[in-house]
Amino acid sequence: MEEKLYNLLEQSYEEMVEIRRHLHKNPELSFQEVHTSAYIAEYHESLGNEVRRNVGGNGVVATMTGGKPGPTVALRADFDALPIQDEKDVEYKSTVKGVMHACGHDGHTATLLVLAKALKHIQAEVNGTVVFIHQHAEEKAPGGALPMIQDGAIEDVDVIFGTHLWSQDPLGTIQHCSGPFMAASDHFSIHVQGKGGHGALPHTTKDAVVIGTQIVSNLQTIVARRVNPLDSAVVSIGSFVAENAYNVIADHAKLIGTVRTFNEDVRNQIERDIEEIAVHTAKAGGAEVDYQYFRGYPAVVNHQTENEYLARVAQEVPGLTGVHEREPLLAGEDFSHYLNELKGTFFFTGAAFGDREVNYPHHHPNFDFDERAMLHAAKTLGKVTIDYYKEA
Repeated sequence: MEEKLYNLLEQSYEEMVEIRRHLHKNPELSFQEVHTSAYIAEYHESLGNEVRRNVGGNGVVATMTGGKPGPTVALRADFDALPIQDEKDVEYKSTVKGVMHACGHDGHTATLLVLAKALKHIQAEVNGTVVFIHQHAEEKAPGGALPMIQDGAIEDVDVIFGTHLWSQDPLGTIQHCSGPFMAASDHFSIHVQGKGGHGALPHTTKDAVVIGTQIVSNLQTIVARRVNPLDSAVVSIGSFVAENAYNVIADHAKLIGTVRTFNEDVRNQIERDIEEIAVHTAKAGGAEVDYQYFRGYPAVVNHQTENEYLARVAQEVPGLTGVHEREPLLAGEDFSHYLNELKGTFFFTGAAFGDREVNYPHHHPNFDFDERAMLHAAKTLGKVTIDYYKEA
């Protein structure tokens, strides 16, 4: 059955590329993916799969019941784009101003659609049920995963697998990790309210710029001195705004930043630490702060048994050049919500161009990936799906 599946995928590779490029040219932002959602639903309906539209919003869930009894395996792909101007000089460049697929979600969708088509051809031989979860709004918290789960997307599912095409990893490789794999992704804002005045009379002011700068500096002590060195964490300020004329001392400043953690206790601690440092630093300078902390996605924690299964099965997938265990990454992903509800694993499929000096990172205006990675991803997801009945 595996060889038949691989052959079907290879025969449909050009269609996979065609779908990916169509989606790349017609991107839609998170929570606005109306046309993409309809495209996905219509594709599954043309295959004869059972389809639910508008799951948790713009999500689509399609179901294929195999010809033999077995477990229910879910496969997930996201399909939203980002508010970035596409600067690539390619035929399939985004046609939507200021919006592009800069993270590979177009490739994820094309991979899962063509895999569904291939599995449909061997439906009678498949043990169990396959649930294709096409998720909207991965890029923007609160994300699409949680509302899809609440709307029954993984009801009666036994296990879930997902992959991310990764432009920084070599083509032909599968990168996996048991346990914490991707970080909880939070952000915060600190509004400093001081007392402005003339630049020549600083002694009459409470300088929000100076106080904000001290807050930024003091926040660096959180990871360096408050977090156990054995726990990974990041606290980064991404923006500091206090715009004024050259001769005016600012009365207010706004700082925004991000926090990345793997451990929930560390996450809670850092939320408290930022507030404590900001409040007391501002107070020492005679100012006040308004602090807000926004929780994004929890950490992606892969289940060990399922991750080891994925790594073992991937070794048998033709065309792959390596299956490697990698270090966790402090980027965020709302696939975490699925793993909080049922067993499964999330992994990277290498998608770097081997003949290019620069492979642009995700969320970059020139982001792209080697489309052959989609075939590797489809074969790997297909293999873990049709073999899973042996593990259940």
